[in-house]
Amino acid sequence: MIQPAKPDLVTVNIDGKEIAVPKGTNVIEAARLVNVDVPHYCYHPKLAVVGNCRMCLIEMGMPAVDPATKAPVIDPATGKQKINWIPRPQIGCGTNVSPGLHIKTTSAMVKEAREGVMEFLLINHPLDCPICDQAGECKLQEQATSYGRGYSRFVEQKNVKPKRTQLGPRVTLDDERCVLCSRCIRFSKDIAGEDVLGFVDRGSYSTLTCHPNRKLDHNYSLNTVDICPVGALTSTDFRFKMRVWFLKQTNTIDTESSVGVNSVAWSREGALYRITPRRNDEVNDTWMADSGRLLYKQVAAEDRLKSAESLDALVAKAAELFKTSAGSIALVGSGRSSVEEQFLTKKLATALKASVALVSRTAAGDKLLISADRNPNVRGALVTGLISALPSARLAQLAADIDAGKIKTVVSVGEDLIAAGLTAAQLAKVSVVYLGTHANPTSIASKVVLPTLTVFEKNGTFVNQQFRIQKFAKAVPGLSGAQDDLVILSKLVQAAGGHETASEVNALWPAIAAEVPVLGTILYRNLPETGLLLDRSAWAGLPFVEGETLHYKPAQPAATATA
Repeated sequence: MIQPAKPDLVTVNIDGKEIAVPKGTNVIEAARLVNVDVPHYCYHPKLAVVGNCRMCLIEMGMPAVDPATKAPVIDPATGKQKINWIPRPQIGCGTNVSPGLHIKTTSAMVKEAREGVMEFLLINHPLDCPICDQAGECKLQEQATSYGRGYSRFVEQKNVKPKRTQLGPRVTLDDERCVLCSRCIRFSKDIAGEDVLGFVDRGSYSTLTCHPNRKLDHNYSLNTVDICPVGALTSTDFRFKMRVWFLKQTNTIDTESSVGVNSVAWSREGALYRITPRRNDEVNDTWMADSGRLLYKQVAAEDRLKSAESLDALVAKAAELFKTSAGSIALVGSGRSSVEEQFLTKKLATALKASVALVSRTAAGDKLLISADRNPNVRGALVTGLISALPSARLAQLAADIDAGKIKTVVSVGEDLIAAGLTAAQLAKVSVVYLGTHANPTSIASKVVLPTLTVFEKNGTFVNQQFRIQKFAKAVPGLSGAQDDLVILSKLVQAAGGHETASEVNALWPAIAAEVPVLGTILYRNLPETGLLLDRSAWAGLPFVEGETLHYKPAQPAATATA
C-alpha cells in the first residue's frame, strides 16, 4: 500500500499555543487546528487569495535576532526570545505559516480593527435579516454578532442598489447585500473557466454584474451561491422555499456520472428541497455541477412508478414467467444500481441461469466534475463480478438472441430497453419483468412492473471512476407503492430458486465481504464519509470511456474500514 508523503512541519504560536502544522499552511487554516476562529469573507480554501475584505486582521510577529550575528535576542523580563511584533494589523488570509511565527487574534488592536471593518461593511447593508433568504447561513450576520460594535455611527442615506437581478437562469442577485468579496468572480474564472462576472463602478457604488452580452449560465453557476458568504447570491430554485434550520441534511452521491461527487440532500417532513455539494478533497473539492442539483425532483416526478398490488403478488407473477421460460432468460443489469443491488442482481442471474448485459451511457465530459461515463457505478458491477468487461451502449447480442427465438423473458433492472437498442417489435416477442423508478417505453410494454426507489430513498454504495467506494444514505421515506430494490431482488432470487439473502444494506454486507475479495475488509457502517480507494489493479488495463484527466489529482489509497 502506498503511503502519502509526510509534509514538512513548522511550529507556530497562536494566542500562546504552540502547534506544528505543514509548511505553507494558511494562517486561517492553522488557527482552525487550535479551535481559533479568524473571521473572513473573501478567503476560501479552494480559491486564490485576494485579501480584499480585510476582516481577517490579526497581529503577527517573528522571533527577534541580532541583525549582525543572527543570534536570538533574549527578553530580560521573561528570559525567552523576544518577539518583534509588526506595529499594524495584518491580513491572515495573505500569510502562510513559517517557523517561529507568532499570531494574536484576540488583542485589543485586533478587536478594534475588526470592529472597524465590520462597521464599514454594514454602512450600506440593508438591515433586513428576518426576511433575508440567507438567514441561518449568513456569515455577515454571525460575525456582526461576534465582532460588531453593536451600534452604528453612520447617519447618512444608504446607497440603493439593484435587487432581484437575474444573473442567469439559476442565480438571483440582491446587490444591496453584496460585500464585494469576489468569491463568485474568482470561482467562475479560475474553477469553472467562465470569466463572466465582475465589478463595475467604484467605492460604495461598486456593483456585481455580468460582462456585456454574457450571462451566468454555465453548469457550475450555483457554486457561486454556495460560497457567497452573505445573502447576495441565491438559488432561484430554492429561494424563499424553506428556512434552512428546518431542514435535515443527509449525505448522498451525485449519480449523473462516474465522478461520484459528494453532496448533501436537504429535506423536511419527507420532501426534498435542494442538493448542495459536500467537501471531499479527493473527489470534488467543494463543488458540484448545477445539473446534479436538480436530481432531487425525480422523487416527486409525475411519472414515478407505483403499484396497488402487493409485492408478493408481483413476485409471484414474475416467478411464473421464470418457470415457463427456464433456460431462455436474459438479465439486463444497470450501472446506476448500487453495489449491493448489483450483488443481488448477480445472485438472480445465477439462479435464473441467465445471460447478463449492462448498458453504457456516454457523452462528452467537461473535464471537471462530469465524466464521459454517465453511469455512477459501472466499476461496482466489475468489482461485484456482475460483468467482466466494459458494457456497450446497444444491446446488440440480446436483440439477436430475441430474433433467433433464444430468449423468452427479459429481466430489466432499471434500464429502458428501447433506449438501449431493442425495438418495440422485439419487446413484443418476449415477456419483460421491469424493475424501475419512472415510466418509460419498457415499463409500458412489460408483463410485470416492480416499482423501485430513487437514490434519495434508500441506502447503498457506488464505486466511482477512481475505484473509490462511497456510501449514500436514505434522505426521505420511499414512495408509497414502491419498494426498496434490495427487497425486490431478494424475493426474486428466492422465487427463482436461489438461496435466501439479506434485503437490508448492513445485513447484506457480511455476505458481500465474504464473496467479493476486493471488498473483504469492508462493512457499510464503517465506511468513512469520504470513501475508500479499492485495489484497482485487476481492471487497470480496461479502456474506460473517460479518456480524460480530472483537475483533481488521484488520491493515495486509504486504510480499510473493518468490522
